[in-house]
Formats: sequence, C-alpha cells, structure tokens
Amino acid sequence: MEDYLRYIESLQKKEDALFSRMEYYAEEYRVPIMDRLGIETFLGLLCIQQPKSILEIGSAIGYSALRIATALKDTTIVTIERDSDRFSKAVEYIGESDAGSRIVILEADALETEAEEIFSRQYDALFIDAAKGQYKRFFEKYEPTVKSGGVIYCDNMFMHGMVLLEDGEVPKRNRTMIRKLKEFTQWMYAHPGFETSLLPVGDGILIAVKR
Repeated sequence: MEDYLRYIESLQKKEDALFSRMEYYAEEYRVPIMDRLGIETFLGLLCIQQPKSILEIGSAIGYSALRIATALKDTTIVTIERDSDRFSKAVEYIGESDAGSRIVILEADALETEAEEIFSRQYDALFIDAAKGQYKRFFEKYEPTVKSGGVIYCDNMFMHGMVLLEDGEVPKRNRTMIRKLKEFTQWMYAHPGFETSLLPVGDGILIAVKR
C-alpha cells in the first residue's frame, strides 16, 4: 500500500509557496492538518459536488479552508476555530491569499456559539475536523444548517489506526475519544436521514449525503 501512496503523491502537482509554508509550520508546531492524500481526495469530492457554501468546524491554521477556496473559485466558506493562537495564525495566512476574501473565520467554541454569521444561512456542505470525541455533538448541532442533498464530511475517522485496535490496546488517554468516534461512525451508518460511506484514504474520510 505504501508503494501505491508514494506513486499517487508523485503525480500530485507541487503546492504553491503559501501552502508549503503552512505545511512546514503545521509540522514544526504539531498542528493537525489534512495529509496530502486526504486533502487531494477531499478536494476532488468537492469539485464533483460543487458546493457554493461550506461550513467548517475546526479551522486550525486555515489550511483546508484556503485549499478549498483556491480549488473552488465560486465557493464561500465559514470556518470556526476556538484556539486563539491557531485562529490568529489562520487569519494571517488567509490574509495573504486572494482566495481569502471568500473565507469568513470566527473565533468561537463550536459547541457553544450561536453566532448569526453561522446560523443565518444554509450550507451545501459541512466539514467537521475538530475534537474527534465530539463529532456526534458537532453533527447534531450543525446538521440542521445543511441543505437537503448536501454533504457532511468528517476527517480523521481512523485516528491513525487506533479505531482498528481493541479497547485495551488503545492508549488510556485516547480510549474515551476512540470509543466515541467508533460509536459515531456506527450511528452515522444507521442514520435514516443520511447515506453514509467511509473512504479509506488519508486518515479516513466519512461522507454523509443528506436525504
């Protein structure tokens, strides 16, 4: 499998200087962003869907939001980040890009905010990429903002392979999170309002189409 991944990565076009700097910063300061294969697959799915509006839970340093805005020229993005340092860095990076004019970034706790900038509209897509143990809560709060026929995407569904382990094999500090992530995945597959699938690319991308 690693040989296939290296082959795919060799085919991907080189990123521009801004994205390279963001990737370097994320690696140096251990900021979680989507890996190359994951983000390229995600962007491919979005290019097929062609959403005009996207809500993102978990901006981090703005990497995925900027990648989306750059790839989809007619798409607007509202993104939420609660960590002040990451929010400030995201604002800095977004301000460097022409595509940043289509991104609205808010500093807020996604589980607490009722900001009008978020809830005054409906979205074609929702991207959840924040605290993994809270995915169900994020889903329940923000699913009503997604239009019928819209798509909810969730990243890190494999959590670096930990979902494949037995409970006792998972490091103690991660056990509750992994249990909740597994429960969320099973719950989504049984959800009558969504057609759900899980792609084994990157760190696992869940795709749920709203009926």
